[in-house]
Amino acid sequence: MLRLDSELNNDIILELKKPLGKLYPNFEDAIGEIKSSKFLISVGDATFFNLIEHELYPNLAIIDNVIQRKNHNHDVIHTENILKANNPAGYITDDLWETIGKALRLCDNGECYVIDVAGEEDLAVLPCILMASEDTTILYGQPNEGLVILNVSDNTIKKAQTLIDAFIEE
Repeated sequence: MLRLDSELNNDIILELKKPLGKLYPNFEDAIGEIKSSKFLISVGDATFFNLIEHELYPNLAIIDNVIQRKNHNHDVIHTENILKANNPAGYITDDLWETIGKALRLCDNGECYVIDVAGEEDLAVLPCILMASEDTTILYGQPNEGLVILNVSDNTIKKAQTLIDAFIEE
C-alpha cells in the first residue's frame, strides 16, 4: 500500500494539483477528442456523469460516489459489470491496483466496467497510466477548472512513475 504524506510529499501534492494532460474548461469542447479515443478510462464521478449525459461510454470508469465532497448517486450506471475496491483518501492500495488490473484485462472482451471505490478514487489516475496500453485516453476532472484528457505515452508513464516513487510504502 502506498501513502501520500502531506508533510513529506508537499512537492508531489503540488504536482498532483496540476493537470497531467490537456485541460478543457468546458466538457463539450473535448467531445471530439473523446470520441476519437480507442480505449477510454474515466476517473471521477463528475467525469463519468458527463460522459453518460452525452451518451459516451468509457471502457472503464472509476468512481467513489462523491463529487466535490458531496455524496452522489449514480442512477445512470450503464453496465452490470461493477467491481469493488477499497482505497482510503491519500492512498493507493493493493486492492485498487489489483482491481484496476483485473478490470483492464476484462475490458479486453469489449465490455465496459465500473470500479466502485469505497473511500477515494482521486489517485487512481496514476495506476491507470502505469497499467494501461499506450493507445489509452484517460479522463479526469480538475476541481473547479474542467476536464483533463491525457493520452498514455512514454512521457505520461515516466511522470506517473516519478509521482508514485515519492509515495511512502506501508
